[in-house]
Amino acid sequence: MALPGATQDIKWGADWVASVGGKMFFVGGPHPGLWTHCSFKVDAHRFLELTGLPGFKPAPYAARYHWVAVEDAKALPLSELKALVRRSHELVAAKLPKKLRLDLGIGPMPG
Repeated sequence: MALPGATQDIKWGADWVASVGGKMFFVGGPHPGLWTHCSFKVDAHRFLELTGLPGFKPAPYAARYHWVAVEDAKALPLSELKALVRRSHELVAAKLPKKLRLDLGIGPMPG
């Protein structure tokens, strides 16, 4: 939640959702309780790579938008998973209108 403009809420009754500018960039759950799953957006060129790793799969309902689902929290080191979530935030924020990004405190997007 330390990412610029990030908000959180519960959707579908039991999933914790992080959004930026009203657009989701991370889903985990169930809430409350020990999480059994999480999903987030990845770069198109990383989608096949990640879904080919043990512990990852295409995210249900969102794979066509390059979302992956993590089935095993130990599939990658925590630092790499955190970097992927930060990148998910960047990917989603980059699609927001410039004025909204600035209002949320998100600077110019990397080119």
